Amino acid sequence: MPAARLSTSVRRTRLRSLAKINLSLLVLNKRPDGFHDLRTVFQTISLADSIEIEFAPGRGREIALESEVDIADNLIVRAANLLMDECGIRGRVRLRLSKTIPMGAGLGGGSSNAAAVLLALPVLAGIRADPAQLADLAAQMGSDVPFFLHGGTALGVGRGTELYPLAEVPERPILVVAPGIHVSTPVAYAALGRGLTDDARPGILNRLQAFAWRSGASAQAETLESDNDFETVVFRQFPLLSAIKRKLLRAGARPASMTGSGSALFGVFESPGERDRAAASFRRERVFSVKLVSRRSYRALWWRQLGDHIGEKTWPPQSRYVK
Repeated sequence: MPAARLSTSVRRTRLRSLAKINLSLLVLNKRPDGFHDLRTVFQTISLADSIEIEFAPGRGREIALESEVDIADNLIVRAANLLMDECGIRGRVRLRLSKTIPMGAGLGGGSSNAAAVLLALPVLAGIRADPAQLADLAAQMGSDVPFFLHGGTALGVGRGTELYPLAEVPERPILVVAPGIHVSTPVAYAALGRGLTDDARPGILNRLQAFAWRSGASAQAETLESDNDFETVVFRQFPLLSAIKRKLLRAGARPASMTGSGSALFGVFESPGERDRAAASFRRERVFSVKLVSRRSYRALWWRQLGDHIGEKTWPPQSRYVK
């Protein structure tokens, strides 16, 4: 990406930064770098934070964040700094973040916010966005961030940063239940007991293959599939989460599952009415009546959000200010 050209114009936009769920999350062995080798199926959902972003070219650098929630080492600011360092962007960036996605629930809100900056700031700054460069910056910030550069349904391999598009699932109504329980991700991984080499690896890979074939065959059928290794150990520690899953299943969700290492759970329903009846049965937990979002819809959302600042509908979105 070449450095941005100076201009007197101030450019701004408002973004919806979508959440994700894990339709599948399988943990293989521990890696030498300390991370775990994963096989996960990411899926964007319509639950979203709101981000207002403004860019004014200048000779120095200023990044200001206004947020209702004080988040230490906020990924949204890190993303702006990394991008400006990498691309030689100079100027003033002002960000206003309104959080709706529950934090620490396995829904990827912070990662989505970071990816939103990586997609939008090059457009506002008038530089050409290189997909490989954006992916590298995203991977530096976390395992979920690269997925939000694409959206839809995707297989994540390794730490989750190696991504492959999968056949889209229908945009069905879903209910997300956030009980507000904090699940320690390191503790959850430790409880799984995966070593550097793990005898369970072949069996886990067989489960993934079976999941993928069933999901592909049932993509247009009545039910989807879900599978999450963390449920066994996290449900043992927090029985309430297991009870919420059972309640979703009794309400007609197919499937119902935990996302990430928790603590949010989701249920996929056949109709909005069925989902909304299920939502009414939860009195103490936060619930969100939303839907699955395809890759096509995800890109269309971004083209609308950046419509005043882009030319053709390409991916990633490209600035019309590039000369």
